[in-house]
Amino acid sequence: MKYNKNKRIRLALYISAVSAALLTGFSGFAAEADADFFGMAEKQTVRATWDFSEASQDIHAVVLEKTKSAAEDAKTEYLKKEEAKRKAAERKEAEEKAAEVAAAQADKELLAALIFCEAGNQPYEGQVAVGAVVMNRIRSSSYPDTITDVIYQPGQFTPAMTGWLDSVLSSGGYTDSAMKAAEDALAGSNPVGGCLYFSTGGGGYQIGDHFFR
Repeated sequence: MKYNKNKRIRLALYISAVSAALLTGFSGFAAEADADFFGMAEKQTVRATWDFSEASQDIHAVVLEKTKSAAEDAKTEYLKKEEAKRKAAERKEAEEKAAEVAAAQADKELLAALIFCEAGNQPYEGQVAVGAVVMNRIRSSSYPDTITDVIYQPGQFTPAMTGWLDSVLSSGGYTDSAMKAAEDALAGSNPVGGCLYFSTGGGGYQIGDHFFR
């Protein structure tokens, strides 16, 4: 049986033997086979002389093709995972930004409601001043550090204690002027310096009916 007529069969049968021969430097290979296996009438010895350079090229081609295919599959899988991670990161970032925007809007509306309740009938400067007091307290180590905690701190703002603030907040009953004053106070506008309190009496820096100190 010649090699060029049975190339695929021999390659499958002797691939491991060829690999071993290549590693050990053998230049030829003899094989015995059962004649029945090859469809012969009786058993006989089949001897073949191999050209290992050609077999080696075939093996290398097969291995190279499989390696390239595996590399492509790995690359595709890696790119899929990276794309999934990128999309997950984008979703997380979008959700965080949306949460920040929602929180900022909630803070602004709460401050506007407080300004309306405390100074809705006062000059615009007095409305901004009430918002500035809240912002001063956030910056002070003596008070909580969020708008919500400052406004709802027990015993501080009467509208928060009576429930009026929550009623105005839930109904959106604050005025456009109070909302603008809240926006200005949040942006840093401050007509009362470092004042932390205001009342309708007791002295201090007066704006409208309120005294700030």
